[in-house]
Amino acid sequence: MENKKILLIASFAGSLIRFRGDFIKSLISNGFQVFTAAPAYTDDNLIELRKMGASHIEFKLQRTGLNPLNDLKSIMELKSIIKDNQIDLVFPYTVKPVIYGSLAANMCKVPVISLITGLGYAFTGLSAKSRTLQKFNETLYKLSIRKNKIIIFQNNDDYQLFLDRKVISKQQRVDFVSGSGVNLDQFKFKEKNTSDNVSFLLIARLIEEKGIALYMEAAELLKAKYPTSEFHLIGPFETSPSAISEDEVNQLHEEGVIVFHGKQLNIDEHLHKRDIFVLPSYYREGLPRTALEACACGNPIITTDSVGCREAVKEGENGFLIEPQNLEALVKAMEYFIVHPHKIKEMGINSRAYAEERFDVNIINNDLVKLIKSVLKI
Repeated sequence: MENKKILLIASFAGSLIRFRGDFIKSLISNGFQVFTAAPAYTDDNLIELRKMGASHIEFKLQRTGLNPLNDLKSIMELKSIIKDNQIDLVFPYTVKPVIYGSLAANMCKVPVISLITGLGYAFTGLSAKSRTLQKFNETLYKLSIRKNKIIIFQNNDDYQLFLDRKVISKQQRVDFVSGSGVNLDQFKFKEKNTSDNVSFLLIARLIEEKGIALYMEAAELLKAKYPTSEFHLIGPFETSPSAISEDEVNQLHEEGVIVFHGKQLNIDEHLHKRDIFVLPSYYREGLPRTALEACACGNPIITTDSVGCREAVKEGENGFLIEPQNLEALVKAMEYFIVHPHKIKEMGINSRAYAEERFDVNIINNDLVKLIKSVLKI
């Protein structure tokens, strides 16, 4: 029997390597032919995909904003990709690939397993624009995913929202995974050494919703009180309306309040060098990958008691959950580790244990492969 063909659809080609590389390898080792569809592959993306044994197909996608004509072209392009390559099952993730990929697959009568990796800015409800986008996206989700064989969620909050908004019905088959998982061999555990020079690290896109401004404000307050403490920041600048000012970041870096590293690829090395991972996000996360990687490396976690983020913390065991957009709560949680540095090692060990228990990429990928086999009846 010819190997079944799986099409992964992404909005960003780099995510196929960083977030789905282990999944692609798992599919291939289970005898599937893997095709990937994404806009704007780089040469490095193509080299990595070829090494894995996956095929790549480029299609045009406007990652942000709405343009009906361009969006329709993306759907029709995906429809052609599915038909021309005789795809047996479509596996899209992130908002636009899930909506457009599902619509295209439905036209071709090809089964879909869609992965909801978080609902993002549109579902924050923080502005009139986000509320308008939410209503629009709800309509698109209703049109696109109701025929999908399985809808996979990364947290129960998103599932409940889809039920409450009648995007899906209770009869629809759903499943849950703990994020994209983390490769525990790549993100190795390194025990923290207690010192008075406590260091914090935030890794995220530099937008307001990720809590960047709040973190920088907390750093200013704590640096004045505890001069030997360090506040590190990693992430690319963005062009979105909520992007953090480059001038503000660079000024705080020059003043020695924060240490800004820009965009980095060797995330595990930075996590090992720093003590506590901080993510004060109020973005509608699925389950933030950086928090899982920090758990695996043995960093205590400070993040918000909000959708997706709360999944990364066992309160008081491997870190703390704080109220979103609450500067006082963030400062208090960070100061706890400065005043009690001996807790860093203990909570870091608990973080690794939690990662092994829940976030191991091999467990998650095995579950995904089983779901695919159940739909294809193999």
